[in-house]
Amino acid sequence: MTEQQKGNTMNVRIALVAAAGFLSIMYSQANAVDRVVYEGEAGPGKGKHILFIASDHEYRGEETCPAIARIMAKRYGFKCTVLFGQTVEGLIKPGSSHIPGIEAIDDADMLFLFLRFVRPNDEWMAKFESYLKRGGPVLGLRTTTHAFNGLKGTYAYHNYNNKGEDFAGGFGRQVLGETWNPRLGAGHYGRNHKFATAMHVVSDQNEHPIMRGVKDMHAMAGAYSARPMPNSTILATNRVLESMEVGAKPIPDKAPQPAAWVRNYKFQGGKEGRAFCSTQGASEDIVSEGVRRMIVNATLWCMKMEDHIKADADVSFVGPYNPTTFSFKPSIKDAKPADIVGFDSPILKPSKR
Repeated sequence: MTEQQKGNTMNVRIALVAAAGFLSIMYSQANAVDRVVYEGEAGPGKGKHILFIASDHEYRGEETCPAIARIMAKRYGFKCTVLFGQTVEGLIKPGSSHIPGIEAIDDADMLFLFLRFVRPNDEWMAKFESYLKRGGPVLGLRTTTHAFNGLKGTYAYHNYNNKGEDFAGGFGRQVLGETWNPRLGAGHYGRNHKFATAMHVVSDQNEHPIMRGVKDMHAMAGAYSARPMPNSTILATNRVLESMEVGAKPIPDKAPQPAAWVRNYKFQGGKEGRAFCSTQGASEDIVSEGVRRMIVNATLWCMKMEDHIKADADVSFVGPYNPTTFSFKPSIKDAKPADIVGFDSPILKPSKR
């Protein structure tokens, strides 16, 4: 080989290396813009990864999830990745079934869900099922009891209204412990958007780690009725209030209903995992320190980290938090995951209208 040929070969190699590096950077940047990652620096969660997935149509899971993720990262040291329902252009779209980034579930130690009636594609659901089969801990808020609807074919049995005896009620019922079925006592309880909800710790569960330091739980979203699976432990019940005001009196003829519970699940003969579910958790609900503390404690409990649950732990918000009142009308139309990177950006910016 002549010196010129050697030089040409070296130039080709350099060009290939540079191209590979460029593609790697572009791939990394492409993945970075479809999600937000909060990296904890120190704490009991250091080295562990929590995956949050937010896509509901009404209760602002796109606000709740990053707010709790920041707390878990900043206060406890976890790596927290938040995925969102999005448009194909990359804008956050509450309730969208297009939820990019599910490959992050492969190394997740915890799954935190706020979903409603989504129907992701088969590749997405295959990843989701793999996590359940390994018994990964799962936390679901509010409408996650009816997370999936309209799935066809292989994964249709995850739908909230699945009637098959071996997986009745789909993912919500079989993993979290309840689905959406007003005919069987699982639905709105009282007038949503008119009556707020008080939550109270069940008397014999005061010592449960999730209820450590929890008191005065006021949730703005209306109450649900629920009949959790028999192997569930009810931690808190609700009372329908006569108005939306904090401290409003409960309506006498509305008896308490289960509002938060825990259970163990097994999916398709896989390993056993812990699950927590609450019928509350809307973005304005977590303004209540009691509601927020319960959710933070439950996240730790699900990962068998109850020794790190402290009654006086700091669960204050990290950075500006601007929750909007729940509604089927989206509060944002032009926000991207990149808008809430870091710990100091507002959650979530007002829409530019």
